[in-house]
Amino acid sequence: MTEFISQHWLDIFTTILGIIYLVLEYRASIALWIVGIIMPALDIYLYWTHGLYGDAGMAVYYTLAAVYGYAVWQFGKKQGQTDKQPLPVTHMRKSLYLPAFVFFAVAWGVTYYVLKEFTNSTVPLLDAFTNAMSFVGLWALARKYVEQWLFWIAVDAICFYLYVIKGIPFKAGLYGLYTVIAVMGYLKWKRMAAKNK
Repeated sequence: MTEFISQHWLDIFTTILGIIYLVLEYRASIALWIVGIIMPALDIYLYWTHGLYGDAGMAVYYTLAAVYGYAVWQFGKKQGQTDKQPLPVTHMRKSLYLPAFVFFAVAWGVTYYVLKEFTNSTVPLLDAFTNAMSFVGLWALARKYVEQWLFWIAVDAICFYLYVIKGIPFKAGLYGLYTVIAVMGYLKWKRMAAKNK
């Protein structure tokens, strides 16, 4: 048992942080960004040592994006928001869908090329997909858009599969949980957005 824990301690610790992050995200608490800085910083090493180079690179982005997300939630403004009101949960404007899709498609293609040509990744297509979709998901989360949960449903389900086949069991379990909670989060944030109208 001690040997198992010593072998998987980082996986276990970041999984615990991931559960805390998920609860805070579900509640739309700004504290999620603090955990969102610490967890991916540790994930960089975890993913790199398991050959998930795209995810390791993505963890660098997650760390930096968490700083951005905190700043937007703390100081950002949306149309109709009062001075003292926290950033409200809203829906993405329809005009943002095409740019978001184009960015996703380009990011997927570029990431796939980098993983295929410059790493020994055995899962470049899916690793690139989760990376590209995560770029869009984090941006949407930072803007408090309801649709961010839809992006995460796709990312979480594929990551669950990747972590199972790559032998990262605790992280796999976490992403299975993420998938379920993302569905619940989408429904909750949808209700919150309706109240903010």
